[in-house]
Amino acid sequence: METQGGITVQRALELPGLRSGLPEVVACADRLNRTVRWVHAGEVPNIASLLKGGELLLTTGLGLGTRPAEQRAFVRRLADRGIAALVVELGPRFSRLPSTIVDTARAAGLPLVQLHREVPFVSVTEEVHTEIVNGHYTLLRRAEEVHRRCTQALLGGGGIPQVLGILADFTANPVFLETADGQLLYAAAPEAGEACADPLQVWEGLRGQREAREEGPPANGVIVDVPGGGHGAGAVRARIALLAVSAPLLPVHRIAAERAAGILAVVLMQARQEEELAARGRGDFLTDLAEGRIAAEDAPAQARVLGFKPGEGPLLPVVMRLAAELAPAGNWAVLARAVLEELSAVGVPVLLGVRPVEGRVPLLLGLRSESERTAVADRVAAALRAGVERAGLERAGVHPPIVVVGVAGSWTAASAGLRHAAETATAAQGLSDRPWYDARRLDIDLLLWRLREHPDLAAFVDRAIGPLRDHDRTSRPPLLPTLQTYLAHAGRKAETARELHLNRQTLYNRLARISELLGTDLDDPQTVLALSLALRARRHTT
Repeated sequence: METQGGITVQRALELPGLRSGLPEVVACADRLNRTVRWVHAGEVPNIASLLKGGELLLTTGLGLGTRPAEQRAFVRRLADRGIAALVVELGPRFSRLPSTIVDTARAAGLPLVQLHREVPFVSVTEEVHTEIVNGHYTLLRRAEEVHRRCTQALLGGGGIPQVLGILADFTANPVFLETADGQLLYAAAPEAGEACADPLQVWEGLRGQREAREEGPPANGVIVDVPGGGHGAGAVRARIALLAVSAPLLPVHRIAAERAAGILAVVLMQARQEEELAARGRGDFLTDLAEGRIAAEDAPAQARVLGFKPGEGPLLPVVMRLAAELAPAGNWAVLARAVLEELSAVGVPVLLGVRPVEGRVPLLLGLRSESERTAVADRVAAALRAGVERAGLERAGVHPPIVVVGVAGSWTAASAGLRHAAETATAAQGLSDRPWYDARRLDIDLLLWRLREHPDLAAFVDRAIGPLRDHDRTSRPPLLPTLQTYLAHAGRKAETARELHLNRQTLYNRLARISELLGTDLDDPQTVLALSLALRARRHTT
């Protein structure tokens, strides 16, 4: 068993040196899990004044005194000093420990052991000290392994979330990174363990504990400072908070957290890392909500931890997806700040996060009523695009960001709405540019996107419009744009000709050529449906 920098009394008694003395526990056998920090041997009456606490004291009893009052005082002073246990070797001084000593030790909660055979105290001391030193080495080796994994994660392109995730897995408990004034930056939960499924709920409890205590770490937690605040050698930039939720916190966990703090101090020296972490934390919450890892009834309290207080109205899920060429290459904090500044003028509560791996910016907005949906969506889409422009991410020739707006509703609806909007934003890549897309009107595109890897979809597209694709590769004018515009206008030739800047006869000639190549009748409803689906599906098969 690991202890705070030593071994247990029980383990010390199991080592050969003390075991050869035939130890008998005569008081407080239920407290043998106490930590032995060091071993001391002595026979002087005032030996308690020489101890610091946590020692295993070896004695033949010469210093205990001969009168009951002296013996009681001796044992009480040792207990007050906080030693781990008192071990008395029977012999010339005592053939058996007096009841006065046993009763006093029991009342003081001090483990008391008598040895029935003589043992060399120096051998016991060396043996226990070796065990303690070996334990320290084991702790350091395990902590260094965590440090190595964290370093490798950073060198491999990971960031602070990965470091905190490694620490959370190692401790089997949630791990939090907070600012120096106690604001949450990021929460990480171990991959295994249902007890830590909702780290934001755990954080709320942690904050409550600390507010009740006014200062210092929680009773069942550990706080480790991350240096580098910029105001002197002792300045604190952030803090790592560990909380024992599903497993006890051991000394090696504190050591590992201290090693991780050194890594985080270097990473946080980069500009706006705290802002990006906070945005990632909000993005993780919105993603967990979308994927059902957070129950709808728990979501409002967790959202309040992140500063989102939408009121009683419906919630509106929105997802912005950036083209791969627009991804901010590690500077998501700039994008998040720019977008949030633009959204401040929208006039509704907003919870915005970032998901760098997926290239997404998920949002949740609080509406006063569902009738606001369209007007708010217009303003939000404009703010999102303005934020992308302010962040310097727009580029010529690159498809602008895709903004998808879900269905307004309750927290339960928001969970499904965020998931639907995120998937639809991916499926909408390649569509004609619009300020924003209504997720409800892209269900066919989403279905086709989900079938993108099925060989039957590619075969269907090839059967439906393959001859036109072959024609457009070698001949002019291309006919696929004509067909697409014609179907978009529901077969209305005048509108089609106007959009394509063609006279009617030219359009009629092109439509006739399309019918000839495809061997179909463009006035047949089934043919129109098949061609419309094929044109939508080709984005996912080429």
